[in-house]
Amino acid sequence: MADDGYAVITEGLRKEYADIVAVADLRLRIPSGCIYGLIGPNGSGKTTAIKVLMGLVRSTAGSATVLGQPVPIKAKDNRVSYMPQELALYTDLTVHENAQLFSELNDMEPSTFMEREKEVLQVVGLLERKDDLVGHLSGGMQHRASLACALISVPTLMFLDEPTVGVDPELRSGFWEHFRMLKGKGMTVVLTTHYMDEASRCDLVGMMHKGRLIAEGAPADLLQETGRDNLEDAFMEFIRRCCS
Repeated sequence: MADDGYAVITEGLRKEYADIVAVADLRLRIPSGCIYGLIGPNGSGKTTAIKVLMGLVRSTAGSATVLGQPVPIKAKDNRVSYMPQELALYTDLTVHENAQLFSELNDMEPSTFMEREKEVLQVVGLLERKDDLVGHLSGGMQHRASLACALISVPTLMFLDEPTVGVDPELRSGFWEHFRMLKGKGMTVVLTTHYMDEASRCDLVGMMHKGRLIAEGAPADLLQETGRDNLEDAFMEFIRRCCS
């Protein structure tokens, strides 16, 4: 169970690398069953925050819980899925073999896997390439295969780090339809992006700048607060306010 309806809670989360502060005093309350976008330019701390929440790097200070469990969560908790920016698949295996491996790691029944595999490969546009070696795919297709493997187990909470990088606009639209379908089934989707048009599709966004959360809320509320008509201009206004 998540704490009081929240899938993710952080208090004063901080991560330092030598003399670089990657994440500073991050306080998040991500409700269960929503699409939450961490937005900001490269180097703003989005990926580091996700890695801390996944237990892949240890925080310098502060605390975090994911689905009610203190971070780092148990190594084998199939309620949580993660798609990193970097490729995390076996390039000498086919798309199908990678997906099957992920399903077995999550104790999925073979019959359930067969049905689920067809669904997710259709979503990412790789059904006809399922028997291709991942190493023979283009970078964009490898990214799509990685998303398919993250989706295969139907988790309760998904962390997606830049899930649509290198994906054409039509397929991106299909991804978002699937994200909304997952939300409709009660899943929580936490994603990072630097595409402001994508951020507008989230239920809530957290704007990060130099490791800090400088604004948070529903996209429409952030636009109203700043008097801007797009999230990119709103983001710049929040930067101006926090740095002035």
